[in-house]
Amino acid sequence: MRVLLVEDEIDLGMAIQRSLKQEKYIVDWVQDGKEAWDYLDRQPTQYTVAILDWMLPQLSGLELCKRLRKNQNPLPVIILTAKDRIEDRVQGLDAGADDYLAKPFGMLELLARLRALQRRSPQIQATQLKVANLVLDYNTCTIAAYDINGKYQIIQLTAKEFQLLEYFMQHPHQILTRDQILGRLWEMQAEPESNVVAAQIRLLRRRLAEYGQEKLIETVYGLGYRFNVN
Repeated sequence: MRVLLVEDEIDLGMAIQRSLKQEKYIVDWVQDGKEAWDYLDRQPTQYTVAILDWMLPQLSGLELCKRLRKNQNPLPVIILTAKDRIEDRVQGLDAGADDYLAKPFGMLELLARLRALQRRSPQIQATQLKVANLVLDYNTCTIAAYDINGKYQIIQLTAKEFQLLEYFMQHPHQILTRDQILGRLWEMQAEPESNVVAAQIRLLRRRLAEYGQEKLIETVYGLGYRFNVN
């Protein structure tokens, strides 16, 4: 999943970003509401969830949420705030937020709320993705390969390998270009090297070969890559 994190407290933003990345989320972190709205307005379907601080420079998280709902954007939203009165919670939920987390909070609670939001929100994908003999489990952030006897092995992947294989599994038989992969798997602020996609594909192929899945990713010369499954 790709998350838009909008938090102007540097230490907290870094801590949340680090925790989300450890759970294999792709995170775009911005520190003011106007920049966040630029992201949302430019790519309204890019994100699967937004985590918005209530009090932000230029444009509050509450106003961001209201704008999303006014534009009929169903993006799931979690509001973070030090405001913990019942009236404040009601105001946040009435603005269109799906959940509300009062500061200070533990990262385990934030991750649990994201998982709960995933289970109940139709805008976020199901808890499992099955393609051919591969099964991706979003609750455990694992991908397993099943053999013809129903036995399986967990494929040990880095965060980026997991995200890349997930993207291929979401688009079987489709040609994915280098630019599409870059835009999907790397944060907006990142400046990856020119050969980073090819290098990541090589690593993923090598990893899949260890589990007898070496022929899944095809290079379509001059166009990109295709995930071939029966």
